[in-house]
Amino acid sequence: MTFRPLHDRILVRRTEAEEKTAGGIIIPDTAKEKPQQGEVIAVGPGARDDSGKLVELDVKVGDRILFGKWSGTEIKLGGEDFLIMKESDVMGVIETDASAKKVA
Repeated sequence: MTFRPLHDRILVRRTEAEEKTAGGIIIPDTAKEKPQQGEVIAVGPGARDDSGKLVELDVKVGDRILFGKWSGTEIKLGGEDFLIMKESDVMGVIETDASAKKVA
């Protein structure tokens, strides 16, 4: 099954939650919060501006992103859980490249 988001929507797979805290304490499944990070699986073509011109999205397939706790709509495709959200719900892209700007 394939899925193609429309307009400025993206399909996101949540990343797995951490099993331990930084201090080494194991977190039980019942106490885990849903992660606010994910990987972009599919993107729509973009939104239209006031003049009708198509504006492409900043995120692309494969980007690791941060999003709000209550962002998106949960769906199930092929037995797997995903989120559909608008690009405006994305807070930022996680850069893993050594050349990326460091957060001060």
